[in-house]
Amino acid sequence: MPPDASLVSHAMRLGAGAALLLGVAASAGAQTLPRVHVVATGGTIASTNYYVGEGGKRGIAELIREVPALDTVARMSAEQFANVGSSAITPAMWLSLARGIVDTLRAHPDLAGIVVTHGTDTMEETAWFLDRTVADPRPVVVTGAMRPADGVGIDGPANLMHAVRVAASPAARGRGTMILMNDEIMGARDATKANTVRPDAFVTRARGNLGAADPERVVFYRPATRPPVFSLDGVRELPRVDVVLSYVGADGAAVDALVAAGAKGLVIAATGRGSIPPLQREAVRRAVDRGVVVVVGSRTGAGGVPVGEGSRSGTPTPVGSGDLDVQKARVLLMLALTRTSDPREVARIFAAHQ
Repeated sequence: MPPDASLVSHAMRLGAGAALLLGVAASAGAQTLPRVHVVATGGTIASTNYYVGEGGKRGIAELIREVPALDTVARMSAEQFANVGSSAITPAMWLSLARGIVDTLRAHPDLAGIVVTHGTDTMEETAWFLDRTVADPRPVVVTGAMRPADGVGIDGPANLMHAVRVAASPAARGRGTMILMNDEIMGARDATKANTVRPDAFVTRARGNLGAADPERVVFYRPATRPPVFSLDGVRELPRVDVVLSYVGADGAAVDALVAAGAKGLVIAATGRGSIPPLQREAVRRAVDRGVVVVVGSRTGAGGVPVGEGSRSGTPTPVGSGDLDVQKARVLLMLALTRTSDPREVARIFAAHQ
């Protein structure tokens, strides 16, 4: 979409294939504020008429204009990466998004941080992928909305405002990618969507939130820590990894079909603490014998499945997800498979992410 003249003060290219960067005009007195860049991907925060199934789309320039108080927090710039519902996000888009963020941070050392606006349905997966692939200590904060931009009691403007506040905060450095929803700051590893419509849909269950965007200040509850990230150098596409649900009477048809379709890895959303029905378990064994790396998680949404060693008496075995939910385990397995297809090495990677 064409840039909004009331918001754009300059335009620059970020590099080959990069989207146009829109610089938002700031007063001379605001030049001492930290600088935050917003990357928009779409979602409910940018949608209208959402509840009647005839969704319209708003661009990032319009979203920023509707939160004028942003000028009191940061010097803003923005780009429209995409404008789609988050169910339309693809692994190829993850690669492009992560590389674009890395390039932007490298090219602009004056940036305090990045905000990504995103639909909530797959927000946690995108945030976790960015957390594992963007090494820069400056924060990436993913936010969105549970209510459409033309609804009653909309949450998008407040979420965007607080996401920018977090991205601008020096205390956010070294914490990787975070999710900001409903004033709560959540680690990308632990945040998950637990309700289809409520503004407080995102929770962190066992490990708790990282902090909060209070009216007076951004506060974090514990020191910053994060494991080393994955390099995307030389990665042209991510390996296919699928998720298979266990349930009463599940046979091996889905597992066999996905292996035949070219899956390099599978994540089993098993019952309880990793229990798989007998016929499905036999199919998992066949998949492992064919060199497919299998990770077993739990469909319960809480608790863990022991990671294990990925091998028993020299024979490859499934790897447990630990306490990663199955959608996060899939992301981690995709990245692990860019390094190795040895289940023992994959087990070590999963152990390092507990």
